[in-house]
Amino acid sequence: MNRIAPTALYQEVAERLRQRIFAHELTPGTWIDEQKLAEQYGISRTPLREALKVLASEGLVELKPRRGCYVTEISRQDLDDIFPLMAMLEGRCVTEAIGRAKSADIARLKKIHEQLESAARDGRIDAFFEANQEFHRQIQLLSGNRWLLTVIQDLRKVLKLSRLHSLSLEGRLQQSLDEHRVIMGALEAGDTAKAEKAMHDHLLSGREALAKMQDSPAK
Repeated sequence: MNRIAPTALYQEVAERLRQRIFAHELTPGTWIDEQKLAEQYGISRTPLREALKVLASEGLVELKPRRGCYVTEISRQDLDDIFPLMAMLEGRCVTEAIGRAKSADIARLKKIHEQLESAARDGRIDAFFEANQEFHRQIQLLSGNRWLLTVIQDLRKVLKLSRLHSLSLEGRLQQSLDEHRVIMGALEAGDTAKAEKAMHDHLLSGREALAKMQDSPAK
């Protein structure tokens, strides 16, 4: 692992750790060995602890008195609590996005949607996932509401703690694509009510897929 220069800010340390958590190199429930990490990065424990405070504020780690720092474990209840919030927030996002969208914006979203179609046709789950993330991100940006964007991004960070991938569930890839088609159609038509409902239902459908995976004997 590359050592971090002494002049680096604690934000860089936080980003390094954040990516390791998202990659599940530091798995949920893992104890954070501060001394070992400080040695790996070639830094003192002060910027490391500041970085951990940042991650704690994002819900990615938990600071436990006299016990240390642990990577957050996301529970079934957490998912049940988060997804309805995401559905509500992203539904609002698409409504605000339609109100601001120009023809070029719709064209850009349609191009991303075409990438979803192609990935689904070829069964490329990872490519579908990336295009899906970009589709949602562009809608969030297009909404022009920085508060919505901030809250959604924070919630999505926490969701990354789950090692379950709903697109791996049999039939979910096509189902997700069908849901995206409805959202895209509503965006093109400028139908805010239909778009908001479609986005809301799309997020809850993702939660249902995860629940099926959690209930599967193979999991």
